[in-house]
Amino acid sequence: MSSTILHMNHGEALTAPAQSVRASMREPAQADTERNPFLVALGERVRALRARRGLTRKAVALASDVSERHLANLEGGIGNASILVLLQVSQALQCSLAEILGDITTSSPEWLLIRELLEHRDEGTLRRVRVSIGEMLGTGGENARHSSRIALIGLRGAGKSTLGKMLAEDLGFPFIELSREIEKFAGCSVAEIQSLYGMNAYRRYERRAIEESIQIYSEAVIATPGGLVSDASTFNLLLAHCTTVWLKASPEDHMKRVVAQGDLRPMASSEEAMHDLKSILAGRAAFYSKAEFSIDTSAQPLHPTFLTLRHIVRDAIQNQG
Repeated sequence: MSSTILHMNHGEALTAPAQSVRASMREPAQADTERNPFLVALGERVRALRARRGLTRKAVALASDVSERHLANLEGGIGNASILVLLQVSQALQCSLAEILGDITTSSPEWLLIRELLEHRDEGTLRRVRVSIGEMLGTGGENARHSSRIALIGLRGAGKSTLGKMLAEDLGFPFIELSREIEKFAGCSVAEIQSLYGMNAYRRYERRAIEESIQIYSEAVIATPGGLVSDASTFNLLLAHCTTVWLKASPEDHMKRVVAQGDLRPMASSEEAMHDLKSILAGRAAFYSKAEFSIDTSAQPLHPTFLTLRHIVRDAIQNQG
């Protein structure tokens, strides 16, 4: 979010008493002739929330410790409020910051009611709800009920290409390296897509490659890029139409295998690279774990790992439906 919209004085955030937060609402310059659309919409949401709760501006000012004048500026779309002020206002209005900022899941009564039903539910319950919604909407249910499209997910160096090729040959299925399909669509390498057109363009090519693979192949082994799980819509598509297997490995094995593939970049600063690798693994693990099956490729040598993967996949395909 642009810093021209929201700002925080770090010294205030750590040391200032509550009453001084009032000063963090910047007064609009006299020369300002146009109100920022985001601030206007923000003010309208605050005003609507206050009305919905039947509170006067004075009551909200007292509860939030933000002056009525600053609240008036905020509601009028001319007050550039710090995140601390917005937090205090949201607490006074007994709503989330997301509702004030305009998150899509707060945009209608139905969204809000659904949010309330799901709030504080455990991961298992949320997963069952997600699957049920997929079945209801026709976008896929319980991991496609063991589809014969096998999607291998995980970070680079987990063994997706090596094990994927072995599995495809064993099953007699086509092997699809999704990164290569993305490059075909773009007409350049993955690195060039990201450097020339940006990550958003790359994600569009990635989704297109997944959609086409699902449309063309009813049976296939698909090795997916490690970052695919970062896009929720694409990951949902994969879960809905493929039997998914998370291939995971120790950070040390990930690093060693990437270097063995000829990519020496991770070794430019091995200590920093290993720290980054562990951070990425930690950040994505919760998403990778949504796969139907998982195999630790660091636990045993290649051939026994392949036999484990083969057994899991063949059993899943035989029990599909």
